[in-house]
Amino acid sequence: MDQLNRRTVLRAGGTLGALGAFTMAAPAGAKPLWTWSPKGSVIGAGNGADPRGVWDTEADPLVASILDRGDAPKVNALLRNWNKNGQPLPDGLPADIRDFLERHRQLPAWADTDKLEAAVQFNEKRGLYLGVLYGFVSGMMSTVIPKEALAVYYSKGGANMKRRIARTAKLGYDIGSRNAYRADGEMIVTSLKTRLAHAGVRHLLPQSPHWVGAAPEDIPISQADMMVTWHSLPTSIWRMLSSWGVRMDPVESEGYLHSWQLSAHMLGIEDQYIPSTWAEADSQAKQALDPILAPTAEGIKLADMLLDLGAGLDFTLLTRPILGALTRYMLGDQVAEWLHIPREPVWGTLLETAWRPFVAVREGLVLNVPLAPEAAWMFDEFLRQFVLLYVSELRPIKIEIPEFNNPNLR
Repeated sequence: MDQLNRRTVLRAGGTLGALGAFTMAAPAGAKPLWTWSPKGSVIGAGNGADPRGVWDTEADPLVASILDRGDAPKVNALLRNWNKNGQPLPDGLPADIRDFLERHRQLPAWADTDKLEAAVQFNEKRGLYLGVLYGFVSGMMSTVIPKEALAVYYSKGGANMKRRIARTAKLGYDIGSRNAYRADGEMIVTSLKTRLAHAGVRHLLPQSPHWVGAAPEDIPISQADMMVTWHSLPTSIWRMLSSWGVRMDPVESEGYLHSWQLSAHMLGIEDQYIPSTWAEADSQAKQALDPILAPTAEGIKLADMLLDLGAGLDFTLLTRPILGALTRYMLGDQVAEWLHIPREPVWGTLLETAWRPFVAVREGLVLNVPLAPEAAWMFDEFLRQFVLLYVSELRPIKIEIPEFNNPNLR
C-alpha cells in the first residue's frame, strides 16, 4: 500500500458514533493543542509540555546502549527468572541497568497502601469481567489506535498476537492480584520489564523501512501514546462498567484507579500526565484517546488475528462469531465496520438482549430478571473460559527487550 493511501486510511473515519460508553470526535487533520493541565495530575503540578513530543528520557538511552553494544541477549537471559517485586536482581547484570532497576523498583512517595487494599476488593468482585476486558476488549481497541497498531504490527509483537495480548492480560492479572505491589507480587517487575521493552521498540522501529514508510512520526511510543494505551485499560473499563449500570463503591473505585496510577508511574509515564481522579482521567481521555481512534490497514490485519485467538480450542464459544459479536457490542458498530467485522445475528442479539440483565443479576442489582438459564450459563462459562485461556498462558510469558522487529516483514 502506498504512502498516500496508508495515511489517508489513518486519517479516515469521520464522526464516530457510540463506542460503548465513549464520546467520540472526528480525527482532526491538524495537530491540536495539548490543553490538559498538570494541575489535574497525581502531583498537581508539572511543566505542561505536550506529551506527544516527550518519550522516556532515562530508559531510552539505556536500552539503546544495551542493544547497540550487544548486551540484550545477556540481559534478557539474566532477567528471565526475575519475577517478584522484592526479589534480588540477578548477579552479572551490567551496572547501568542494575542501577536503573534498583532505583525504579521503588514506589513513589504518593503511593497509598490503604487505596491498594481497596483495589483488591474491587478486583475480587469483578475479576471475571476484568479478565475479558483486559485480554480482549482493550486489546481489540488497540487495533483502532493508529500509532499503536503501527507500532505493534511492525515490531516483534506483531509476529505473535496471541502472545502479545497474553502479555497485556498478564499486566491485568498482576495488577489485580492481592499482592500486586507487595514484595511477593509481580506488578512492579512486569511494569519495569514492559518499560524496557517499550524503549527497545523506540530504538528498533526507526530502523525498519516498513515502519518508517508507514508511520506519521519519527519515534514511536511517546508519553502521549503511553497515556492513550493506559486509557484503553482502566479508563475504558471504568466507562464500560459505568455504562452497564454497575454501582461501584467510591472507595474501591478510587483504589482501583490508584493501582493503575502506580502502574503508569512504573511504566515510565511522567507523574505530571497521570490523572488524579476518574473525572480527570475521563477529561484527559476525551482529548488524548477518543478523537484519535481510526482504522488503519495494519490495525485491520491485527484485528483479524485477534478474532482467530479461539481457533483450535475445544470450547466452541471462543470462536470468531462470538468474539466478533463481542467487539461490536462492547466497542460499537463504527469500530466493527472499520475492522470489517460482520454482524452476527445470533450472538449479537443474545448480547443485546441478555448481557445487561446478566450483569445486573451478577452484581446483585436486581434479584429476579427474566433471563434464560442457558444464556446465564453461557455468559458465565464464556467469562471463565476466556480468563482461563490467558491465565494458563501467563506463567510462561516472559516480557523482554526486543532484539529485532517483526521478522515476518523482512
